[in-house]
Amino acid sequence: MDYLQIEGGKKLSGTVEISGAKNAALPLIASTILSKNVVNISNIPNVKDIRTLLNLLNILGANFWYEKNRAKIDTSFITSTTAVYDIVRTMRASILVLGPLLARFGHCEVSLPGGCAIGQRPIDLHLKALSLMGAEIEIKNGYVLTKAKKALKGTHIIFDKITVTGTENIVMAAALAKGTTTIVNAAKEPEVIQLCEVLKKSGVDIEGIGTDELKIVGTDRELLNFEDFSVIPDRIEAGTYLCAGAITNSKITIKKCDPNHMDAILTKFTQMGFDLKIKDNEITILPAKKIYPIEIITSEYPGFPTDMQAQFMALSLKADGTSIIEERLFENRFMHVSELMRFGANIHLKGNIATINGPCKLYGADVMATDLRASSALVLAGLTAKGTTKVHRIYHLDRGYENLEKKLKNLGASIERLKE
Repeated sequence: MDYLQIEGGKKLSGTVEISGAKNAALPLIASTILSKNVVNISNIPNVKDIRTLLNLLNILGANFWYEKNRAKIDTSFITSTTAVYDIVRTMRASILVLGPLLARFGHCEVSLPGGCAIGQRPIDLHLKALSLMGAEIEIKNGYVLTKAKKALKGTHIIFDKITVTGTENIVMAAALAKGTTTIVNAAKEPEVIQLCEVLKKSGVDIEGIGTDELKIVGTDRELLNFEDFSVIPDRIEAGTYLCAGAITNSKITIKKCDPNHMDAILTKFTQMGFDLKIKDNEITILPAKKIYPIEIITSEYPGFPTDMQAQFMALSLKADGTSIIEERLFENRFMHVSELMRFGANIHLKGNIATINGPCKLYGADVMATDLRASSALVLAGLTAKGTTKVHRIYHLDRGYENLEKKLKNLGASIERLKE
C-alpha cells in the first residue's frame, strides 16, 4: 500500500495546471448510455473513480478507449443492465447509471451503494422521482430493481432537499422519457450545468439550465447524437492548490481553471488576507502579511462547498485567531480533525461546528486518511509542519486527485510516494 512522505517547511512557487473535474466527468460518462453514437470526451482526469466507472460500463457491455485524459466510449453494445455490487460498493457515484439504464432499456438492476465514510447519502430522492415517472421499484437482495413497461413519462418533481446526483440521475432519465419533466429544487452546481448543456447539444430540449427549476422534454426513448466535448476544470482541485500556496504563504499560479465557478472559495481567501490576481482561466495567490481567521458554513452551490471544508480547516491552523467552521451537509465530515490534532492542531468540536484556534505550531506526524478531501487536508498540513509527515491510506486521495505529488513537487514541495 502506498503512502506519501512529506518534508515540511518548503516555500512553493511556480504554476500548476488543473485537471478536468471528476464530479463532472462521472455523470457525463454515465450519460453516454443514452447515446446512439461513439462519444469522444477530452480533459478527463486520470483518477481511480473514473477508471471504476469506465470498468462498470465495460461490464455492462460497452467498449471504451481511454488514454492521456481522453476517452472514446461506445455504448451500442450494452447487453447487461445489472450494476454489480463489487463495483458499486467501491464508488457511490456508480448509482448514476440508474437513470440512463432505466430510461434506455426499461429495466435495470443496480446495487445499493452501501455506506460512506463522510455520512449517509441515501438515494430515496432518486427512487421517489423515478416512481413519479412511472417506474416500478423493488429493493431485493441489496439491489434496486426497476422497470418501466413503457417509456418513462414526464412529470412534475419537487426534490425535498437539493441533491446533486439525484438531479443528474433524473435529468438523464427525463432525457429519454415521453413528455416534459419539471424538476423543482434542482442542484445548480457547474457539474450539473455541464451535463445539461451536453444533453441539450445532443438533441434534448432543456430549459432553466443553471437555475433551480429545470424543464426537460424527453425523446420518447430515441437515443441521442452526442457531439465531442471537454470536461470542465475541477474547482475543488483548483481550490486545494490555492490552499497549498496559502498554507505555505507562497506565490503560486493555477492555470486551466474557471474562476467563475469558485466565487465562494475565492472570497474566503480574500477574507483571510490573501491577494488574488484573476484572469480568464488562471489565478495567482500572493503571500499574506497576516492570515486572518474565518467563518465558514458549508452549503450547496453557489455557497461554500463541503468538498473544500477540510482544506480550509488545515489553512485556518495558520490564521491569527479563532476560526469557526460549520458543516451542514454531511454529519461525519470532521473525521480529519483527530488526524490534524496529531500535528499539534488546536481544534474543538461540538456537534457540526469546529472551532480552530490559531496560529498553531505544527510538527510532522504519521496520519491516516479517512476520505478523499480529508486526505488533501493532511497533505496541506504536512507541507507546513516541521519535520517529516507520512500520510497513509492515500488510496482515498487517488480517487480524486491526478498526479498530486508530482504537481506539488513541481511547485517545490518535498513529497514522495513510497510503499509501506
